Amino acid sequence: MTKRSVEVVVLSDVHLGTYACRAKELLQYLQSISPRILILNGDIIDGWQFSKHYFPAPHIAVIQEILHLLSTGTRVIYITGNHDEALRRYSDMQMGGFQLADKVVIEINGKRTWVFHGDVFDHTTSNQAKFWTKLGSNGYAILLGFNRFTNKMMKFFGGEPLSFSKNIMHQFHKRVVKVDAFENLVAGIAAEKKYDCVICGHIHQPQKRVIETEGQAVLYLNSGDWVEHMTTLEYYDYEWHLYNHTEAPVTKPAVNTEKPVPQVITNEIALHIHSMNMPGKAI
Repeated sequence: MTKRSVEVVVLSDVHLGTYACRAKELLQYLQSISPRILILNGDIIDGWQFSKHYFPAPHIAVIQEILHLLSTGTRVIYITGNHDEALRRYSDMQMGGFQLADKVVIEINGKRTWVFHGDVFDHTTSNQAKFWTKLGSNGYAILLGFNRFTNKMMKFFGGEPLSFSKNIMHQFHKRVVKVDAFENLVAGIAAEKKYDCVICGHIHQPQKRVIETEGQAVLYLNSGDWVEHMTTLEYYDYEWHLYNHTEAPVTKPAVNTEKPVPQVITNEIALHIHSMNMPGKAI
């Protein structure tokens, strides 16, 4: 299988180490691309639900494939999220083509893109609310497992698949997270900082839309997740694209023997790393 060449790939909310993770599908996707920069935008390994008793072969294979991309020339940037917040104490660590950060700014063709996970603007991940969020996260994982079992039964009897978890998550976003308010807040701060584009994860809601704020148009992007939506963001042909794995043709994963050129940063892409060092929720 010939790999697709893309400039930048952003994926988030993989939640390796949980039953909800779609590791097999993610491995298939990773083996189909050859990115110059791979940005892992938080919640890649789930520290909230991690158990030494559950980390199956497909989850390990995803990590191995990321390491393979790193060893063959892809620059990998791991941005910390709330589920892998333990890594934040090591922010700004760099080893060869790998970098750990809390946020990054990428300049592509003269336009600046701000990339961070997004949990710092979510009140459900702060202070006492974090306990209830963790509890809800565990319940959501159980619901996803039940949902998959139900759909297997529906498929066996010729029925249409259902998604209880998506309906519940939709109500959670509507009443608790308030997605529109989250997106507008993030875009507004991006406009204040004079960024042309802002990329988040965290809320598991894939999105690409232009938000007018403070007299400036900001492109808001969200990479979605690899729990239900199986989406990523890809930059190629001078534009950001929202990739949906469920709509892509299914092909058998294969290893491409042709290695990419180990030059990650080109003249068209300049990368700037920033640490999160402001108090409170400032970013």
